Parts: sequence; structure tokens; C-alpha cells
Amino acid sequence: MSATSATTGLARELAAIVGEQYTIEDPALAAEFAIDEVVPRAIISPGSAEEIAAIMKLAHARELVVVPVGGFTHQFTGAVPSRVDVMVRTNRLKALEHYDPGDLMIGVGAGTTMAEIDKVCGQHGQIFPLDPAQPDKCTVGGALASAVHGPLKHFYGGLRDFCTGVRFVTADGKIAKAGARVVKNVAGYDLMKLIIGSHGTIAIVTGASFKLFPKARQTRTYIANFNDLSSAIAFRDRVLASALTPLCLELVSPHAAEIIHGSSHSTETQPWRVIVRAAGSDAVLARYRAELGKDVAREAGGAEESEIWKLIPEFTHRLFEVSKNAMLVRVDVALQDVGPVLAAAERAALDNNFVCAVSGRVGVGAMLVGFVTVAVDPPSAMQYVNAISFVRSSMPRDGSAVILRCPVEVKRHCTVWGSTPNDPQTMQSLKHAFDAKDILSRGRFLF
Repeated sequence: MSATSATTGLARELAAIVGEQYTIEDPALAAEFAIDEVVPRAIISPGSAEEIAAIMKLAHARELVVVPVGGFTHQFTGAVPSRVDVMVRTNRLKALEHYDPGDLMIGVGAGTTMAEIDKVCGQHGQIFPLDPAQPDKCTVGGALASAVHGPLKHFYGGLRDFCTGVRFVTADGKIAKAGARVVKNVAGYDLMKLIIGSHGTIAIVTGASFKLFPKARQTRTYIANFNDLSSAIAFRDRVLASALTPLCLELVSPHAAEIIHGSSHSTETQPWRVIVRAAGSDAVLARYRAELGKDVAREAGGAEESEIWKLIPEFTHRLFEVSKNAMLVRVDVALQDVGPVLAAAERAALDNNFVCAVSGRVGVGAMLVGFVTVAVDPPSAMQYVNAISFVRSSMPRDGSAVILRCPVEVKRHCTVWGSTPNDPQTMQSLKHAFDAKDILSRGRFLF
């Protein structure tokens, strides 16, 4: 049987489950959804958990490789896939499963975007405290799979802290759930936290429930400028040692500021910035002004403030608008290690023909480091490898440096998963337990 007829036969079987209008098999159209240059054989958009279960039963029986996707904003993390037989889009799973403003709880389908959740919650003076890049594209399922976060992580924590339940389909086609729609739920194993951050390798998320929070009535943002990284870190330490409890505490390097704002100014004139967002009464905000003191160069509120916090998360994709050959690394370290690791990243960039751009949650040690190409000819693959290797060699044993996105050729020369020593073995054991046939996102974790 030819490859063409095999693909057509597969598409016909999938169309019987989801409908022809929700099935794509044309290679030209499918190329838009290529992951690291690997084009899916078929792309489908199921409309229910039952349809996804039927798809997974077919894939399990035929040993087809299935990759679930949401808004396609985080599909470049992980190793280069050997193949993608079926790409399952969750964009049709948009049901508002439950929402009681009085209980501060909401449940939505996996295809619901962050912008759509914010619109529903905002009408009742509530927020869903996840502020990633491209909120109009980033979906609930994709956010859970990639454990994405934004500046609000400083105060509210990550998805594992306010997600109370997950609905999903297993690799062999079983419909299941973990957690519940209430906050107080301690029964059984906490599978929910395993699924969050699993990058689509152990289940396909179909829906989730979350705790919501009251929206602050009044906020202000304070921007402190510094000549160097060490001064910025010292200011962070003073904020953390104080009685202040900011919503956001963000570090933005000179080059990151230029990327975020699209400035045409020379980066030599740009400062290091620590940006503090506060909420509270007039008296509370007055205390912020007094305690932050002379280091604050500018104060913003209203539309100007909203624009600042809209732009900062966009660093993760504006980086690649500026430099398509950039490398983005997520660094997670203890607070005392942020300064030394970022200094090592700057040295690594300088030694390997890159510019280093840094943005992130400096108050919790969750940073994003961009290596931006500056020459007409991109660096060699080994220069990328040398840069990330140097950063990892500077990491404490309990820290991690994961490549979120880089050129395909670089992935063929190094592992993207620069995590703690026992992580690969643990991930491999979990993957085998949930997906023994290796159906879901095969090869993303290099096994």
C-alpha cells in the first residue's frame, strides 16, 4: 500500500469519528502545523471527550503517534519528533462547564483561551491569575500541558496552585478525571499535578476547573532602573525582605526591554529594570512609594500600567520576531542563585556570538533567558550548545535550564531538558505507566 493511500485511509477513519469538515489531510494545509519541520499526516478537531476517546482507541490499536495541540503557542519545546500521525486540536472544546461567581470557581473546556476566560470572569470582578503571552491563542489545555505562567506567578503561584480538577483522555482511550470542581479535595492520587507540565505525553486534557480570585480595585506599577544586574538583584532582595506583598516582581534586562517595546534606541542606554506591581488602598500604595524610595524612576497607572503588563509576557514570542534563530531558555533556580546564573548566561552569550536578553519572575526564581543572534550569519549549532552547556554548568544541583525553543539543528546536538539529575528517569517511568505503547507525543522527552 502506498503512503498516499495509507494516509487517505487514515483520514477517512478519522473523518468518520469527527466529521470531514474537521479533518485535514492535505500536506500543504498540514504544513502550517509542522513541529520542528515534521508535518502531521492528518489533523483533526474533535468536538467532545467521547470523540477524542474514539480517536485514541484507534491510535492505540494501530500504534499511531498522536500529538495534542491547543493554540499552537508551545509546540516547539522538546526533542524533534520522529513522526506525527495524528494531530488532535482541542480548539472546539470551549464549553463553560460550570461557573458560580459566589464560589470563585470555574470549569471550562480545554480549547478555551485565556482571553475568553478573562472576559467571563471580568464581568463579575474576578480574575483567572494566568497571564501568558498571546492570551487570545493560549488555551487551557495547552497552558496545563506546558505549565506556562506569567508575571502574576509571583503572588498567585503557578497552575498547580489554583487548578482544582482536570478532565482527560488516556493513551488507550479511557475518559478520566483527577481532582474536582471544589477546592477541598484530597481523595486518591494527585494525578492532576502530573498532567500539568507533561507536554501532552501522558494524556489529552479535555477540560479543567480552577479557583478564581477577586480583582484588585486599585493597582499601581513602580519601575526602578539600575546600571547593572547586581544592583537590580540587591533591590529585589530589599523588596522581598520588606513587609510589601506585590502582585508582580519582574526583572527586565536592557536587551529584553528593547525586544518587548520594539525600541530603536541603542541598548547601551537602556537600564536594568525591576518592575513592581502593587494592589491596595491609597494608604497601601503610599507605603509602597515610601518603602521603594528613590530607586523608583517612574510610576504608572491606568491604561499605561495595563499596557506594561500586557507587553511583558510577549517577550517569549517577540524574541523570535526579532531573531528567528534565537534560543529561549527557561531557568528555574533558588532566589540566591538568580544573579550568578544570569551573569553566567551573559558570559555564555558574549563568548558565543549572541546577545543575552532576560525577563522573568525574579521574586520566585523563574526566569526566561533569550540568546539572540546578532550577526547576518547565524551561529553554528555548536555555539548554541556551548552557550547552554555553560549555563547548565553554572546551575546549582537543584536548578534547571530547559530550552523552550531553538533552531531544529541545535536539538540534534543537545538535549533540551536540562533539569535535575533524577528527572529523566522519573519522567520515563511515568510515561511508561500512562502510555506503555508510546502513543502520545512520542520522543518529546527523548524516549
